[in-house]
Amino acid sequence: MQKFEMTNLERLALKRKVKRKKRIRATVALLLIVTILAGAVLGIILYKNGGKLPSKPLNLKTTEAPQYVDIQLLNMGLARTGVKLVEINNIVIHYVGNPESTAQNNRDYFNKIDTEVCSHFVIGLDGEIIQCVPLDEKSNASNNRNLDTISIEVCHPDDSGKFTDVTYASLVKLTAWLCDNSRLKASDVIRHYDITGKECPKYFVTNEAEWKKFLEDVKTELKKY
Repeated sequence: MQKFEMTNLERLALKRKVKRKKRIRATVALLLIVTILAGAVLGIILYKNGGKLPSKPLNLKTTEAPQYVDIQLLNMGLARTGVKLVEINNIVIHYVGNPESTAQNNRDYFNKIDTEVCSHFVIGLDGEIIQCVPLDEKSNASNNRNLDTISIEVCHPDDSGKFTDVTYASLVKLTAWLCDNSRLKASDVIRHYDITGKECPKYFVTNEAEWKKFLEDVKTELKKY
């Protein structure tokens, strides 16, 4: 009788041991799955953010544009997705690549249902500025840097890509305000070319001295803030 009771106790102990092992295996498996998923998410963030983790929080002074900006936000769609910026590390300058087109032309093109590209701002031939995307949302203009940059598309009268004087003046003014609002320096302003090697904005790529002059003009404008 005593031997039979001991056997039952041994069996009970064995069952408990097996259950513990199963719980440990399940826990290890769960931790492995969580680790794999976390790695996948991190990989996506790194891929979309130019191979680096966000280094600072989004810290805009305001999401409100200056009064001289005409706000015409795009409808939600392929171009404007509503995805929030993870941070702001640079201001990216582009040119539209379509001589004589206006800021309104380009804004309306961005707003088409089948258009996948857009920028935060477009500056026109007469210096007019249209905002297309809120400052805390990403645009689709700067390839793998969309999640940490603000983009400006600039109109131009001919194939050289050179901006008119009034367009240039508006670009300097807006860029300086964006730098101040995003707590950036003039040296944080880059060209689309600096991201992908694409000849954009053309005049500032083919004329390096003019690009350096632009950055100096932005630096001077920033002293007003």
